[in-house]
Amino acid sequence: MFTEEDWLKIGQIVSPQGLDGKVRINPSTDFPERFTKPGPRWLQKNLEEPKQIKLLNGRKIPGKSIYIVSLEGIANRTAAESIIGENLLVPFNDRPKLKNNEFHLLDLIGLEVRLIPEGPAIGKVKNLTSAGNDLLEIELLEGKKVLIPFVKAIVPEIRIKEGWLQLTPPPGLLNLELLD
Repeated sequence: MFTEEDWLKIGQIVSPQGLDGKVRINPSTDFPERFTKPGPRWLQKNLEEPKQIKLLNGRKIPGKSIYIVSLEGIANRTAAESIIGENLLVPFNDRPKLKNNEFHLLDLIGLEVRLIPEGPAIGKVKNLTSAGNDLLEIELLEGKKVLIPFVKAIVPEIRIKEGWLQLTPPPGLLNLELLD
């Protein structure tokens, strides 16, 4: 039975590439080896049970954030077109090992947001968006949502185990509305 917590989405198939079954993938991971190193991956259509498939090889398109990959059993353009929109997944426990002071972006979701380390929470991290650079979507306690640039100067401290991160926003930044 499919449970979302057991899987990590690493990308989405966006189009065929050529006639021999290759596909273009829009990545949602910072680990390029997910698309270049052969091995098992899983395809998922909508929220159906993921189906295992083998990644044969892949490469990044120079100057773009798109990968072209070959998948076992996808040998022509028709087969490639049939999987457009499907997500490429790996098991949740297949997370790359991190160095000190590194963390997985998914670990930020749900963290309390504080202005000072020992202070009260002013909101929670709801999502991370990549729009040229990473933006944290934060829902403030009063219900307003804001986008915060995810840079060291504005997010100087992250404490995953303690469940919080610190913001040092420039004046006016928390007054910018994302959604009503």
